[in-house]
Amino acid sequence: MNAIACIDDLRRVARSRLPRVLYDYVHGGSWTESACRANVEDFRDVLLLQRVGRDVSSRSTRTRMLGQNASMPVALAPAGLTGLLYPDGEIAAARAARGMGVPFTLSTMSICSIEDIARHVGGDFWFQLYVMRDRAFVRRLVDRARDAGCPVLVLTLDLQAQGIRYRDLHNRLSVPLRITPSTLWDMATRPRWAMRLLRARRRRFGNLLDAHEGDTSMRGLAAWTQAQFDPTLSWEDVAWIRDLWPGKLVLKGITDPADARQAAHLGADGVIVSNHGGRQLDAVPSSIRMLEHVVGEVGSQLEVHLDGGVRDGQDVVRALGLGAKGVFVGRPYLYGLAATGEDGVRQCLELLRRDMDLVMAFCGVCDVTEIDRRVIFGTR
Repeated sequence: MNAIACIDDLRRVARSRLPRVLYDYVHGGSWTESACRANVEDFRDVLLLQRVGRDVSSRSTRTRMLGQNASMPVALAPAGLTGLLYPDGEIAAARAARGMGVPFTLSTMSICSIEDIARHVGGDFWFQLYVMRDRAFVRRLVDRARDAGCPVLVLTLDLQAQGIRYRDLHNRLSVPLRITPSTLWDMATRPRWAMRLLRARRRRFGNLLDAHEGDTSMRGLAAWTQAQFDPTLSWEDVAWIRDLWPGKLVLKGITDPADARQAAHLGADGVIVSNHGGRQLDAVPSSIRMLEHVVGEVGSQLEVHLDGGVRDGQDVVRALGLGAKGVFVGRPYLYGLAATGEDGVRQCLELLRRDMDLVMAFCGVCDVTEIDRRVIFGTR
């Protein structure tokens, strides 16, 4: 780990330590993965303006995201199955985020439960909600997040159906992992991961254990979940959640300015410009390409954040320059988690903060809250 200089180094370590089926689950996207690639590559088309002759000796990356103090405008995005990458992975990631002073977002589809995270790191984490067909269960999830003290609810809107992911089909990904001669060999060649997982206490979807009275094994909960994603999800459901939730409400999966306008109309406190990391519809623009359109529509009414494609601190500054109030990172911290657990997540965040601080110096900015369109030179 002494040679880790960037997020891609963490990715390479994660690839060497995870079974292929899990690495591909984290790293891959849907269909031909063009949206997944564009999320990263389109950042490179945004050029920053370097400025000189300014005193940048005293710089600060501190800011506020959705009413919460943050050491930098970065939050850990919700990610399912994190606890299969590293034992109690959500707890490890939440601890790293807390230690670094940034928000952590727990997924509905996590291995560790809302209550697990609250016991280990307190209630200042954020919770991500999927709207299931079973609305009574959704209400219970909202109540549990509120009782745990979560200040922010992140409502994901773009998983009413699941995109086709070729890597997962080729690997025959299932939950629990399907045992075949090839997967057994794959796991046997990753002994560090295998031994850790064998010792893990939590191996099921912690938030779903009280979802129904049937089979609560990993296989049973996975089958129940597949039947629960709801294609009838509508803006009426968003209004219902807004009425239920007393804290900050953020809508994730927004790319259309008209949808952003509807979010503002229903009283959302923020939106996350996201195409689900390129894991849903493949033939869509990147998140960074749609950011300015959404900011132009609702940026004066609510907080606009970005998710997807951030790989270094330059990308964070690019997003802020185009109007985002903060960014969410998913794959970068998952690479770190798979590499060395909590320390890897912390290292991911340290790399982002290091880069941000340097980029601010080169752009002649001392306070991260002052980054705006003036740091953007243009696009290629």
